Amino acid sequence: MTDITASPYVRQDIVAERPAPVKTTGFVGLMRSRLFNSPTNILLTILGALLLWYTVIPSITFLFVDAVWTGKDRTACLPEKAGFVVGACWPYIQAKLPQLMYGFYPEAERWRVNLTFLLAAVLLVPMLIPRLPAKGLNSGLFFVAFPVVAFFLLRGGGITGFGVSWTAGLLQLVDDSVISAGQALLNLSKSSAIGPLLWIIGQFITVVGTAIQWLIFPLTWLRDMIQSSSQPVWGDFAVTAVIVTLLVFWLRGGLRTGWRALVPSIVTFIGIAIVIKLMALDKGGLPIVDTRLWGGLLVTLVVSVAGIVTSMPIGIALALGRRSTIPLIRLFSIAYIEFWRGVPLITVLFFATYMLPLFLPGNFTVDGLVRALIGIALFTGAYQAENIRGGLAAIPRGQGEAASALGLSWWKTTSLIVLPQALRHVIPNLVNSFISLFKDTSLVSIVALFDLLGSLRASFADPVWTTPSTAFTGFAFTGVIYFIFCFGISRYSLFVERRLNAHSRN
Repeated sequence: MTDITASPYVRQDIVAERPAPVKTTGFVGLMRSRLFNSPTNILLTILGALLLWYTVIPSITFLFVDAVWTGKDRTACLPEKAGFVVGACWPYIQAKLPQLMYGFYPEAERWRVNLTFLLAAVLLVPMLIPRLPAKGLNSGLFFVAFPVVAFFLLRGGGITGFGVSWTAGLLQLVDDSVISAGQALLNLSKSSAIGPLLWIIGQFITVVGTAIQWLIFPLTWLRDMIQSSSQPVWGDFAVTAVIVTLLVFWLRGGLRTGWRALVPSIVTFIGIAIVIKLMALDKGGLPIVDTRLWGGLLVTLVVSVAGIVTSMPIGIALALGRRSTIPLIRLFSIAYIEFWRGVPLITVLFFATYMLPLFLPGNFTVDGLVRALIGIALFTGAYQAENIRGGLAAIPRGQGEAASALGLSWWKTTSLIVLPQALRHVIPNLVNSFISLFKDTSLVSIVALFDLLGSLRASFADPVWTTPSTAFTGFAFTGVIYFIFCFGISRYSLFVERRLNAHSRN
């Protein structure tokens, strides 16, 4: 047998080791492939490092290394008293933190603000987690029940009549008007040439008025019976519960399917009754705290959240109105959007606070904070309308045509097919508007509302904490708060965007 090792085609020595492959992962790989892979990137890396060196390092030194952490007044933060270079004056933040959080809200009542924040977190966090069930109930509690509870918690006061006395009064007014109209026609029929016809119409209207009387009688009897043994508010509350429950029962299909809505309606009113009793709203409620005493982070969150929540339905309605085929609705939407987009927010706030009361009747007043909220909602709604209109324009016409071919109405096509896709397309634009609104709440300080920045500037007037580093420390602290909220909104929007677009990824 031939020895293959003696063949000239077989290598006799060991192959030398090849050099290790260039590392493209980790920190070294990042530097080699991204930071120093070309002359341009080398220059940019050096400039970025210098920028960080001259900005981040001094900031960290000011906020932590040279900072003063303990002290009772400004003397602890003065360089000549401390004996070294003084950075951030954190004792000032500790002393003014209640003012930055609550403004001038009475100290004894600040538990109400804390409870409101806690309820908001308890309702908001489960709604933001996609896998948790009962999203409909959670949304209803957050967007409907929570604002009412928060209003009575923050402002205080009780309820008188619970708003149902107007319902019974309206029914009584309709009853009286119908019967009066029927009697007038009967009297007119005696001397008119078409008397028989007027007599028939008058008799019919009188019968309708009598039926309304019989319809109102059980509600009036129930209200009077409960009021005779308890507070007047509970009689009106019972009438409200009965009327709303019957309306829900009728709107959901009556005997055929409406009975399914009876239990949720009854449970809802039982929950409202429990809240009224716990908060003593039937006996005057909590002490009233005027909104002029609100301030700090409380006002910032109230204004921003109320503006975000109320501007969305306004924007959706205007976006659909601008695309409407009805000329009157389309022209109104266009005029509204162009008007509010052409006016600065500061002008809107000034007009809503100082000019609007001049156009109202003398005995009609609107709270200053409510006026600012209305102005912000109307202003932001115009911008949201254009964002949403861009999403609507991105939806192919075939989507609506396919829905029409399946027999869906315009409302179902818009709410179930077109609008969800449009909102998914404009999530970045909507979130950008939300973040901008959250930061623009600082403008309410021009109308005597002390938000977070307004409370910070007000704290500078305290001579006990007047130091060279006080202002820098305060603005750095509030800047961190704004960054935390804005960054959290941005990150969550990216999460929602990736989740909604998961089906379109390859």
